[in-house]
Amino acid sequence: MVELETPQMDQVFHALGDATRRNMLNHLAGGERTVSELAQPFAMSLAAASKHIKALEHAGLIRREVRGRTHVCRLEARPLATAYQWLGQYARFWNSRLDVLEQLLREERKTSTTPSTPAPANPEPSKPESPKPDTSRPTSSEGDDR
Repeated sequence: MVELETPQMDQVFHALGDATRRNMLNHLAGGERTVSELAQPFAMSLAAASKHIKALEHAGLIRREVRGRTHVCRLEARPLATAYQWLGQYARFWNSRLDVLEQLLREERKTSTTPSTPAPANPEPSKPESPKPDTSRPTSSEGDDR
């Protein structure tokens, strides 16, 4: 089981819990962006964008670098990789459960498609077979010389 620092994991999932911050991370996956570029798709003020960026920084998901008067952000993937690894435990859990379900469904399909011959609803009474003639010895009309 993957052990992670709880405060770090809490911060990562808190940051990922907001759609605006997730979208900002998606933009940063394409390369560095300024705070203005991150704020632009959301029609929000720089102050509001800065609050989201601080939450992402606090979780260690981005790094902000000041270049003159411009703040440039870039994605830090390590916390995402750690969260992904932690979530992987649950993927293995669900995959094993789904594998069992798949096997049960296959067995059920196999038994439901196996042809079975149902007994007739109203069986006819069986008729006794008529005796077959014995052909091993000659009959009286076949050459009885007496």
